[in-house]
Amino acid sequence: MEKYYYLLINIFMISTPIVRGFEARIRFLSRWKGLLAGVAAAGIPFIVWDIIFTKWGIWGFNASYLTGIRLINLPIEEWLFFITAPVACIFIYEVLALFVKKDLFKKLSYPLSYALIPLFIVLGLIYHDLWYTGLTFSLAGAYLAFIVFFVKPRYLGRFYLGYAVSLLPFLLVNGILTGSFIPDEIVWYNNAENLSIRIFTVPIEDSVYMFLLLLINISVYEHWKERNNRTTF
Repeated sequence: MEKYYYLLINIFMISTPIVRGFEARIRFLSRWKGLLAGVAAAGIPFIVWDIIFTKWGIWGFNASYLTGIRLINLPIEEWLFFITAPVACIFIYEVLALFVKKDLFKKLSYPLSYALIPLFIVLGLIYHDLWYTGLTFSLAGAYLAFIVFFVKPRYLGRFYLGYAVSLLPFLLVNGILTGSFIPDEIVWYNNAENLSIRIFTVPIEDSVYMFLLLLINISVYEHWKERNNRTTF
């Protein structure tokens, strides 16, 4: 049974969006083209990143918790993660937009972004010798700067709310992946390439990695929605 743990985590993440995604109020999966565009836009570079970091030993996978199916030296479960995790988070994002009518982070979103951009970039530069830390913080700062100064979206406050709420299931899922609640890690990290600061068993860099992954997915997804709405009218 252990060899299915990572696969079961993926199934767990995608189950609610699939079961509830076609409900009339949400109509989440009816926007599958936008979802697919977001998953592809983020998934391709993240998979390449994953392949390289796995090859370099910056992180890796415990074969005891994997089915053994691999594609380009990555477990099939890891490929699925870049579909199931973004879809689950975008589902949370859409449900919050439906039930939380007020944009709670609207006034705070740009000041917060103005603070995070230099923070991420400076930390990325300071820790450039730590591959996971340096690259993750630098890319997160650069992409957030692109969104803020060039895209200038109205959904930024909604993104921050979605990210904040997604942190709880993120810590649960990544906690299991990094050894919480089970005897060993499913995904291991080389602490020589990160800050060695953990939230329970989760490296602090994972929260910024998720920030970047979700921001790319949502920005592409929202761009598709906006373009689709323009062509409808």
